[in-house]
Amino acid sequence: MSAARPKVTVPSLQAMKTAGEKSVCFVAWDYQMAQLADRAGAEIISVGDTVGVNLWGQPHPLEITMDELLVVAKAVRRGVRRALLSVDFPFGPLQSGSAAAVEAAIRLVKEAGVDMVKLDGASDYPEAVEAITRAGIPVFAQFGITPQTSLKYGIDYSAASTAQLPDEMLSALVIEAERLEEAGAVALNFTNSGPVVGPPVVEAVGIPVLGGFGGGPWLDGRIRMVTAAIGYDAVNVDRDPDTYANVAKIAYDALVECAADVRGARKLRGQK
Repeated sequence: MSAARPKVTVPSLQAMKTAGEKSVCFVAWDYQMAQLADRAGAEIISVGDTVGVNLWGQPHPLEITMDELLVVAKAVRRGVRRALLSVDFPFGPLQSGSAAAVEAAIRLVKEAGVDMVKLDGASDYPEAVEAITRAGIPVFAQFGITPQTSLKYGIDYSAASTAQLPDEMLSALVIEAERLEEAGAVALNFTNSGPVVGPPVVEAVGIPVLGGFGGGPWLDGRIRMVTAAIGYDAVNVDRDPDTYANVAKIAYDALVECAADVRGARKLRGQK
């Protein structure tokens, strides 16, 4: 049996960037998935604020509350041993000012044992990043090409990851990344990076730059929802998704077979 890999730390994450090694970030929302993602070797396991949309059927990610995120974060924390645990801020604390942001970050650390907090739209609140960092809490800062910024610069957001961006937009994104690093962020989540703007941002900062949508090998690492990676989506029962598995179809077929055993008065598998 191979030796257990050491616990991931912020310095070891930084060392991976320096060595040119890619970091893996899985988004998980429950104890079982957290255990699997941790054993699979992820450096970061993130509790995303989209749990309300993806698992609970809420219409918009802004509906998630701090209390709800804490319940999820505590469950994931119990399943994570090696990776760094990152938890998203819900909408509200960051927008309410640095004091509210620090209070929210402290609550996540004290109540859920998180290793770092992820702030969406952090480039608009560098003072909050500084304040949370002064409180001794690592910040995973999210920024990038959003529908709002693409509209400002007159580009199609849906094609932004491969579009030839205006020079001023490219410069602005590099400046945002540098500003977040200066504010104390330990890592960046670059939304919709693309091969055009991704490499200049990665080269401009000394901290790891990871990304999900629009990301690629030009980044220091990638972010992927566990549910998306394994095809855990009910619509996959009726299609063949381009994922690493089709867990939805496997689960559906198993439940159909279990139901048939119940109706046929047969012994249920796994039941003593």
